[in-house]
Amino acid sequence: MLETGEVAMNDTPRFSTTQKVLLSAAALGLAGAMAGLGTFATFTSSTSASQNVASGTVTIALGATGAQTNRLTVAASNIAAGDTIQRSVDLIDSGSIDLASVALTTTATTSSLLDTDTTNGLQMVIDRCSVAWTESGPPYTYTCGGTTSSVVASRAVIGASIAMSNLTSTTHGNTDHLRVTLTLPAGAPNTLQNQSSTIQYTFAGTQRNATSQ
Repeated sequence: MLETGEVAMNDTPRFSTTQKVLLSAAALGLAGAMAGLGTFATFTSSTSASQNVASGTVTIALGATGAQTNRLTVAASNIAAGDTIQRSVDLIDSGSIDLASVALTTTATTSSLLDTDTTNGLQMVIDRCSVAWTESGPPYTYTCGGTTSSVVASRAVIGASIAMSNLTSTTHGNTDHLRVTLTLPAGAPNTLQNQSSTIQYTFAGTQRNATSQ
């Protein structure tokens, strides 16, 4: 028996149906308020553009081998002191980018006093004609029906990165008509008899200066 005013320890509070509904509504409201803390409204906008970027080409070439456009592969034999050897060659800028310069490097894949003796050995001159050279021979000789310009002044045949001037082939699409002349000096001594060299010509183009596009 319980005395008046005492409550049994295992008794739990009793809630009416109305109280339960109010408590549930309060709990849902609290949960909604907490969820609302992580959401908000935004205005958005976007736009885009596409740009194609393509690189050009630096390409120099020689004319067709065996024709007047490239006689550099035609050999010469039994040359004597004072003889000259003339060969025509077209230098073509077939790329899409202009060039700042073209340089020539000559090497001897077979070497002798003809190329190692820089004074008495072969001397080289390169000229340009504003139109295609008029060819005679063989033995080949050339005359210019237009204007002749010096591309490489007289020098020893072998050299690295020899500057070439008065070229139009620095502009893409253009062709220069060149004549390469090798001369064995008239004063070449007897030591240059029975000598043989193979001269290789390598032309190298360098792109124009960078620009803003």
